[in-house]
Amino acid sequence: MIHLPVAVADLAGALELARTLARALASTPQVDVAGTTVSAEDAQHVRHWVFCDRIMPDRLRCGLPADHPASCRPADDL
Repeated sequence: MIHLPVAVADLAGALELARTLARALASTPQVDVAGTTVSAEDAQHVRHWVFCDRIMPDRLRCGLPADHPASCRPADDL
């Protein structure tokens, strides 16, 4: 587990930054992109999922943002 404190204005900004960082590190085998979460520094026990993380029929994970309104799509399609 690596904790990387960042300064952002709000939750939406934190989620967007986390998505960008996770996708940039996705080719590193040690990184579990699907498990990416964000939390406020003073409430680290309250985590917000960055990606949907649903398992697709072909056993791939959905790579869309958490709580997305559209149908799930594998991360490989993004």
